[in-house]
Formats: sequence, C-alpha cells, structure tokens
Amino acid sequence: MAPLDVATKYAQYSFWLETSDDDLTPRPALESVIEADVAILGAGFTGLWTAYYLLEREPGLRVVVLEKHIAGFGASGRNGGWLYPGFPLSLAELARRYGTETARAVHFAMRETVDEVERVLRREGIDAQFHRGGVLRLARGWHQLPALEETARTLEWLGLTDYAEWLSAEQVRERVRVTEAVAGLYSPQGAVIHPGRLVRGLARAIERRGATIFEESPVIDFRGGSQPSFRTPKGEVRARVLVLAGEAYLSQLPHMHRALIPIYSLIVLTEPLPEAIWREIGWENRELLSSQRLTVDYLQRTADGRIMFGGRGAPYRFGSRIADAFDRHDPTHEMLRRMCYEWFPVLRLHGIRFTHAWGGPLGVPRDWMPTMRYDPRTGIALACGYTGQGVATANLAGRILADLITGRPSDLTELPMTRHRLRPWEPEPLRWLGVRFVQRSLERLDLVAETTGKPPTGRSLAERLAAH
Repeated sequence: MAPLDVATKYAQYSFWLETSDDDLTPRPALESVIEADVAILGAGFTGLWTAYYLLEREPGLRVVVLEKHIAGFGASGRNGGWLYPGFPLSLAELARRYGTETARAVHFAMRETVDEVERVLRREGIDAQFHRGGVLRLARGWHQLPALEETARTLEWLGLTDYAEWLSAEQVRERVRVTEAVAGLYSPQGAVIHPGRLVRGLARAIERRGATIFEESPVIDFRGGSQPSFRTPKGEVRARVLVLAGEAYLSQLPHMHRALIPIYSLIVLTEPLPEAIWREIGWENRELLSSQRLTVDYLQRTADGRIMFGGRGAPYRFGSRIADAFDRHDPTHEMLRRMCYEWFPVLRLHGIRFTHAWGGPLGVPRDWMPTMRYDPRTGIALACGYTGQGVATANLAGRILADLITGRPSDLTELPMTRHRLRPWEPEPLRWLGVRFVQRSLERLDLVAETTGKPPTGRSLAERLAAH
C-alpha cells in the first residue's frame, strides 16, 4: 500500500501529474557510489532533454539523472503547457543587447524548437496531447493596446512580419469570445501540450536509450574540477561532466543561492465545460491566450475541455525559500478564478466550478537572460533562468548543452546564451525588499490601468527594473 500512497501524494501537486497516464511511484534512490560519463541534476525538461540529445549524439554514454522527488515534480509538471517560440528576453531587448541579427537568430531557433518537440513526440510515441493552435496575444481594453502595438512594431522592425498577424476586435471574436478584447496578435507558431505527459514520457524515452534515473535522491552538494561529483544523502555520482538543470531549485544549493530567485506562478482549472458553453465561447482551435498585463496571465483550453488560467501574484519569500506550502496562495488563486470569470462571464452564469489549483516556482536570473554553458575545465554544464518561458526554451537548452558537451560546434552553440554569465542577486534583505517592491508596484500599475483606462507609461521604476 505504501508505494500507492507515495504515488497519490505526487499526483496531488498538479492536474498534469494527476492525469499524466504514468505510474508516479518513485524509481529507486541512489544508495552507493557510482561512476558515469555525464551526471545530471534534475529530471525536469532541461535535464531530460539534455540526456535525450546526449544519447542521440553518442548512444554509448553512461548518463545518470538525479532527481530530488520524481521526474516532472517541479516546473516541468506544473506549467501552463505553452509550447511556443517565446523567449525569456523580448525580441526588442535581445536586439538592444546583442544586435538585430542575433535577435533574429534566437527567434528562429525558438521557432524550430516547436517543430523539434513535435518530431520527438512522434518518434518516441509520447502522447502529450500536442495541438498546434498557435498563440493569440490580446489587448483587453484600450489601455493594453499600446503594448500590443509595440510588439507588432518590433516584429516589423526585425523583418519578422510573417510570424504574426494583427487581428481586429471582430477577428478576435471569430476565434474566441473574450470580454473587452479590442485587438489581437495571432501567430500559428505555437502548440498547447499536456506537460505532465511530456515530461513523464521523456523520462521513459531516455531510460529506453540507456540512461538511469534515481528519484528521491536530492543533490546536497557538488564539486567540479579534476574529479567532478554530485553528493546525495546516501550516495555519490562521479562523472566527467556534471549538468546543473534544476532551474528555480538550484537556488537552494549553497553554491547557487544568489544565482536565481524562485518566483511562484499559480494556476486554476475549471471542470470540463459542456458543449453548449463552448459554442458560446468559441476557441475551437485551442489557441494559447494571454493579455498584456504586467503581472502576466496565460490560458489554454485543455484536451478534455477545461479552461486553465495561470498568472503571477504570489509573493517572493524571504531568503529565496521554496516550500510546498507556497504552491498555494489563496488570494492569488482567488484572483485567478475571478479573472477567469471576467474573461468568460458565461462560466459564472452557468455555475462552472474550479476543480484544481496549484503552483510552483520558476527561476529568474538578475538580468532575465537564460544561461546555457559548459566549462570543460571544471566539467560543469548549466542551463537555467527561463523566467516562466521554459517549455520550449528547455528543449533548446538540452540541444545546446548536448552540442557543447560532445564538442560539436553548431549554429546553436553560437547563440548568446552560451556566453552568458549569471549575475548574482543582491543579498538579503535587499533582495526581498527589491523584489517585493517590483511585485507590488506592477500589481498597482495593472489596477490603475484597468481602473482609469490609461496605459502604463513604461517609465516607472518598477517597469524599468522588470523590463525584459
């Protein structure tokens, strides 16, 4: 009975894990000293994709993955299921920092990532409920229109007008009937997925290729240099290469405490909607939806006919703490339910209930730029810092790390993430004061914009600190 109880416990972390169609009973833990060619910390998207592509390039590699809980426990099993070309840094900011050609190169690499994930799903027989419905960014209210227009201008400036088309309010309504939508920007370059099925299927795929996954085996320390190794409470892995792929959870390691901050993103989910309600809402193509709120919202229509509504709002915790208790923040979850009813009033009218609520931490670097590096001198590879844009970005990271570790130069290894160095966050209490100031300020700016109908200026201190 005990294994069933453990599996049930893990299923409670998100709807995606609950419905992953996989046995969540933990794999055996590491309880000895072993050797490998590559050892990976984290059985989420980054770690599993890295293992997958390493074994695709060099099938004989001994690859070991260490996971604190179970594969998909973290953000990979709790996210919004947005597989699309969005990158942690906006195109405008990429162009400002690295030039227009580099911005375009990153953009096209992210576009190709959607196709690449679809290729692997087919090849490995993973049913992740992949549906290529595209992405629809909305201006809900005239106060959000300038931000959407700025995105369109950036695409034109970079010569990427083929990526998305401008939609009028009426054209938006033809796709989905959302209250207050005055315009939209639609791109077919995106897909909705079931992330739990993807991450659990990917874990099975790397095992078929020869990798070993140890679960409930937290890495408590690591060392690079002449003898790289990961240490767990009951064992150790010595390897030529160590891969740090724990995203927000890396902040809990002593060597990485200020490299990232964990920010919580929360989600609510409705019960399946009757067909009569879907006929009122539309949304037949299951586009990924979001608005221009500074505090972020993201929606999907699930394969079984539910509405998933996600967003920010949960507070940063002093000392970059991560705990199960923080996965649920009643004020934020209630706000998300209210917003979902505001987007789709027909839900409240018909008494549609919310059946699930969950959340989890995502990793935010000091300059919002992700890192995908490998240092042969220390034997340490690192990929992290997706700021909530990790479903596709993690696949790109896995391919980049595989190329770097196996010494295969490619167009991907020339992207700026491979040369990026993490800038440490401020020590506490400055870190808490600064992050909470930005969080509260962005919430107020959204409220003022929604109340007055006037868009944020972009000149406030919080907007400048959070610009990316």
